[in-house]
Amino acid sequence: MLARIQTLYLFLAGLLAIASMMFPFWSFSTATLFFITDFTSYPEAGIMQVTSNIAAGIFSPLTAIVAIAAIFLYKKRDLQKKLILLGILLFAGDLLSGLAAAHFMNQYFNCTCITFSHRPEAGLYLLLPEPVLFWLALGGVKKDDKIANAYKRL
Repeated sequence: MLARIQTLYLFLAGLLAIASMMFPFWSFSTATLFFITDFTSYPEAGIMQVTSNIAAGIFSPLTAIVAIAAIFLYKKRDLQKKLILLGILLFAGDLLSGLAAAHFMNQYFNCTCITFSHRPEAGLYLLLPEPVLFWLALGGVKKDDKIANAYKRL
């Protein structure tokens, strides 16, 4: 389990998913500073912004749980592959929900005619390596499966 490279990739993907919950995803600067995070919503920005924040708060921990769970399924490679693919889909949901929350907050500020500036924060940048790590882990699992099948033919 620990000797496999995909263990490192999956562990790092899980850590990045957890770390992305702790840092803001996007920030808006008006007279005050607004941070878009997984568990902070602004009801005045509308139901879609709140829903997107809640979705991001669900997708981030699920991505971490799936990545860590996949580490311990090294004997069931088919299930491990499916969990890694599920992790990629959860990442996509997490990223899209965060971007949607930022978009709806942007629309809110545009409608109120408040001058503002916005920029991505560390939470977004922590998410970006996750699909690469999942893809590398999937390659490691396929390589292990190929080696195991070669020994079965002997």
